[in-house]
Amino acid sequence: MGPFEIAAIAIIGGLAYSAYETYSKNKHRTNKADVQALEQEIQRLKERVSTLESIVTDKSYQLKEQINRL
Repeated sequence: MGPFEIAAIAIIGGLAYSAYETYSKNKHRTNKADVQALEQEIQRLKERVSTLESIVTDKSYQLKEQINRL
């Protein structure tokens, strides 16, 4: 193996390492629009859970459940 082949292998290896390093740095980046959309959906779900909790803890709902059990 001559010096040109060794140099070519070293250059290709360096480029491959650089590409992998760039890939590993960028793979965890997220889009701000995606994050905002997910935050909005979480907020809507929290509101729905809050509404359901208020319905279930309502005394008339509990009374209906007790009557239905009988």
